[in-house]
Amino acid sequence: MTKLIEYEEASDEIRAVYDDIRVTRQNDYINNFWKAIANHPPTLQRTWQAVKEVMTSPGEIDPLMRELIYIAVSATNGCEYCIASHTAGARVKGMNDTMFGELMAIAATANMTNRLANGYQIPVDERFKT
Repeated sequence: MTKLIEYEEASDEIRAVYDDIRVTRQNDYINNFWKAIANHPPTLQRTWQAVKEVMTSPGEIDPLMRELIYIAVSATNGCEYCIASHTAGARVKGMNDTMFGELMAIAATANMTNRLANGYQIPVDERFKT
């Protein structure tokens, strides 16, 4: 397992990212994902900036929907860590068990029909093309 870099042992460069995570998320908790990738500070910094921009910047997709999308993609990719962390984030933003069940049903159905469409090599209908 990768060494987890705790705040107390982190370099100033890593602490700066951890501090930004804390301010952005409005809590003091730094989760294990960030502690693990802190072993390579450029990856920590780059990844945090991307996640921060995508998940917290103003936009048409509300914060709960962003978390739901993250969960669906994580489930499709089989990332237990991201499923757990973003499910926790979605619950804070209002997701309940029924919503989670519906989300999993949609993700599972999309995966099934995607595989069928790919397997059958179905051509895209002209009316669906933009």
